[in-house]
This record gives sequence, C-alpha cells and structure tokens, in this order.
Amino acid sequence: MVTADAHPANAQSCAAGDFRSAFTKRYLKEFGFTIPDRPIMVDDIRVRGCGKSGIKSVYKTKTGRGQAKPVTMTKCYFEEGYLDTGVYLWEELPSGHSIKGPAIIIDKNSTILVEPCCEARLTAGGDVCMTVGSDPHCALGTELNTVQLSIFSHRFMSIAEQMGRVLQRTSISTNIKERLDFSCAVFGPDGGLVSNAPHIPVHLGAMQETVQFQIRSLGNTLKEGDVILSNHPCAGGSHLPDLTVITPVFRKGVSSPVFFVASRGHHADIGGITPGSMPPHSTSLQQEGAVFISFKLVTGGVFQEEAVTEALMAPAQYPESSGTRNLHDNLSDLRAQVAANRRGSQLVGELIDSYGLAVVQAYMGYIQS
Repeated sequence: MVTADAHPANAQSCAAGDFRSAFTKRYLKEFGFTIPDRPIMVDDIRVRGCGKSGIKSVYKTKTGRGQAKPVTMTKCYFEEGYLDTGVYLWEELPSGHSIKGPAIIIDKNSTILVEPCCEARLTAGGDVCMTVGSDPHCALGTELNTVQLSIFSHRFMSIAEQMGRVLQRTSISTNIKERLDFSCAVFGPDGGLVSNAPHIPVHLGAMQETVQFQIRSLGNTLKEGDVILSNHPCAGGSHLPDLTVITPVFRKGVSSPVFFVASRGHHADIGGITPGSMPPHSTSLQQEGAVFISFKLVTGGVFQEEAVTEALMAPAQYPESSGTRNLHDNLSDLRAQVAANRRGSQLVGELIDSYGLAVVQAYMGYIQS
C-alpha cells in the first residue's frame, strides 16, 4: 500500500498528494530498481479515517524526571555473572523517570526485567518504553566469541533464506516459483562464499567463482545501484539457462563493495536451437541461447529492460536458432532476482548497523575459516 503523506501535491499530481513519487520510492525500496516512463496501474484504492473516541485515559501518574530510585536491591544472574539489580514498584514510578538495567519492575499482574545495556522509561500513558543496547560498554568486539559465532552464522544463513523467500514470492515462472530451481547466497568482499540457504547444490558450488570473476573483470567500475547478470561458463556459469544476478553491497565511506549477494535461477527458455535451451547436439555456445558474461542488468538503479530484451532475442541471428520463447517470464523472473538481492543487501546493511562493519567482517572471516 502506498500513501502520499510525505509527498505533497504539485502541479502534476492530484490534490491529495504526489502518489506517483510515493509509489516510485516504495518500488525502488522493495525491488532495488525503477522502470522509468512505465504506466502505473491503480489496482485498489482504500480510504482510511481517523478519529478520537473522547474517552479519557484512566491511568493516573505523577510526573518526574531523572533516575528513579529502587525500593530494594537484589542479585540477578546475567551473562556477565551476578549483578546488583534494583527492584522498582510500578505504581510508585512517576512518568518520565528512566531506569537503567539491570533492573526489575514489579506490577500487580506482571514483572518486567530490564537487562544490562537496556533502559526503561515510564510514559505519561502508563507504558514502558524500552531502549535496547544503549550502553556502549556492551558493544561486541572483533575477537572470536563462540556464542556470537553461532549467532552470526545463523544470521548470515537467514539472509540467504529470506532472499529465497522473496524470489519465490515475486517470480512468476513454474521453474522458480513452484519447482524452486534457484539458489541464493551471501559473499564477502573478495567473492568468497559466506553463507547460503539450502537450495540447489550445483548452483552454490559455482556461484563463488561467478562472483569472483565479476570482481576480476569489473574491478572498481562497480557502483552503488549496479546489478550484474551472468551465465557464461567462463564466468562460473553452469548451463546457460541458469542466470546469475549479482548485487554489490556498498557502505557509506567505503569505495569498494563490502559484501556481495547473488541469486541464480533456472529460466525455462533463453533461446537457442531447441526449446528449453539445452540442446544435446549443439556445436557452439550460441546455439544454446543468450549469453551474458558481465551484463549490467541494473545501472544506477534503473532496470535495463530494453538492453536485456535485445540480448535475450540475440540468438535469433544464428541459423536455426531462436530468441527466447518466453520473454515475459524472463523479464519478470530477472526482476524477482533483483528484488531478492535487494532484500539481501538490506539485511546485510541492518546487520552492519547493529554491530559495525569491522565486527561483521571479522565474524565473516571466522565463518569462512
């Protein structure tokens, strides 16, 4: 759903707001690219009304500021060991007071534990606003911690799994949506495999070479908003219908990619001398379908639909060959792969936001070693 709350009306929009700009921004965030000058179809319109009931809150509390005082102290065991923990009574806490963990807040019906590195604040409405990880002393270092190693391993695998769910949900072909003939993975800045979801083994074994080939081939020419398409055997490809889409993950202040995410999906047809693009009697690579080595599928956040369409139809120039026989599915599934990579890059970014680039890359190295 798209709202125009942050996009005021202009000369080209309706009076309610600039819905086109709002949709384009949302589309870019969701899929990682835009398609300029493409008509936008409005499928559903919803109207939402907001009002006040007029019923006043029955919660009454005193107001105050600063640090609340505990009614007693006790010992609680946390990861750091036994720590002095303040005990507070809910009904005696004025709104506005903050409580730093470790602490226990006791109510008539519940008990709230404020862990170390967290802070609780009682609002005027009687709610508890919890801030997690506010203490800088709780920051994770780059030295190896076996518990954190397991957590990072699962976090990286979760990224690849979520990429796969996005790809399955947004694709339209039987091969990818129903047969699940695809794979997603996360790679380090050198193209080395970090983690993959349990998808297709033959894909995952070759995808590392595909990413590393693009690093060697494109070098420093990769920019934020670029997405690469490849299927050539010399670039780590398997058979040509397996199209690999690679997205570099950039970080502010770092000129080169800090990670790569990639998805490989089997397209039912990409041209060639036989339907399915896997002829057993071919004598040249071009007879098997469209060939991509280091093709810029997305440039600067813009999906290169015209260029990739031309490339998918290119096999028709060879004798007895045809261009792709299902262009619509090809384009839709390629967009789905870009969207899956977009989700992966977002999740990698969130991981870096939580722990810092140095920590994430340190644990990446521990996982790879």
